[in-house]
Amino acid sequence: MPEDPGRREAWTRAATDYVLREGLIGLSLRPLAASLGTSDRMLLYHFGTKDDLVAAILREANDRSVAYVTDLPASADLRAAVHDLWSAWGSPPLEPCTRTYIEAAALGLLGREPYATVVREANDRWTACLVTHLTRSGVDRPLAQRAVTIVDAAFLGFQLDAPLDPPALSRQAVADLADAVAALDGAARARPRR
Repeated sequence: MPEDPGRREAWTRAATDYVLREGLIGLSLRPLAASLGTSDRMLLYHFGTKDDLVAAILREANDRSVAYVTDLPASADLRAAVHDLWSAWGSPPLEPCTRTYIEAAALGLLGREPYATVVREANDRWTACLVTHLTRSGVDRPLAQRAVTIVDAAFLGFQLDAPLDPPALSRQAVADLADAVAALDGAARARPRR
């Protein structure tokens, strides 16, 4: 593979922008390359394979998501963190990244590579980022880890249902989730210490 990390990085960023606009499923190299002002052969020259290019795109989209959440201010408490994270999840910078993640995760569930491997990596970085946000918001780490498991799974489900559900139903579901996750904190504090 050629040694031109600057070009590869620039094309990764531009290819990620393209995928966030156009979608991942059905990605074709020729239209992607044309949008970048190059050829599909040059992309393969710099990335090796289409799978390597897709992996780079998915990692870049995940890096953007992690950076966005990392830059969020701390939330007032656990309940507020659920609402703040849901607002971030649907924001213009983050929503296309999460949509692309869902497309990749669907392909990864079928065992297709590079999706399965990259999604597994993305999950580890993403959940660590969410745990960090919760701990910055005053939640102790063990509770933050439990809460993130629930919140992340629920958010994925909410996003899958979003096109089908009226906005009021989604708002209520997020409020119910925030109450349920906040109740974990109360239950942890009420549990006697051994």
